Amino acid sequence: MTTGVKKLSAPRTEPERVDGRRERGRSSHKRIVQAMMELIIAGDLSPSAARVAEEAGIGLRTVFRHFDDMDALYAEITATITDRVAPIVMAPYPDQPWRANIRELVRRRVRLFETTLPFRLAANIKRYQSPFLMAQYSRVVMFERELILCLLPGQVRADQIGVEALCATLSFHTWRTLRHDQSLSAEEAGTVMGQMVEAVLATIVEQD
Repeated sequence: MTTGVKKLSAPRTEPERVDGRRERGRSSHKRIVQAMMELIIAGDLSPSAARVAEEAGIGLRTVFRHFDDMDALYAEITATITDRVAPIVMAPYPDQPWRANIRELVRRRVRLFETTLPFRLAANIKRYQSPFLMAQYSRVVMFERELILCLLPGQVRADQIGVEALCATLSFHTWRTLRHDQSLSAEEAGTVMGQMVEAVLATIVEQD
């Protein structure tokens, strides 16, 4: 016996609609990251989520839908910057005397620090309130130190004072002081850093 009532079935989501939402989500994600990076490059070192939303041309709720908090946004930016500078950092060094490789490292640090300057300035503002940024700061400092040490022969690493002076001279802190605090151009700062490194190299004694 039929009752004339139609059997109801669960609504189906069309695959193309799902794909469309995912594509829009990916597009919003990219726009948020790009907006944040552009604001920092332009000099807004501590942009709010509302400012990011405005720059990206999307709603504030959309920003928070993609990133639970601002740390998540900084993590995404960190990954983007890391990919950008990896070829500079990880390129192999020529088979040459260690002093020549240190001079090559100077050239690489100038490129690396200038590329990352606005982002590291921005991160420095927030790192005391951000567990992610503080941990990232510590990792980067140690990594940059290790990159110097691995270029030094064992008898040179025995000169503790010379090694510490070299690490301090080649640090981002030094670059920030030259570029940001002393207002030198990138070319001028690179020349100063190179001269400082040469002065340190002249004091390092290779132990027998």
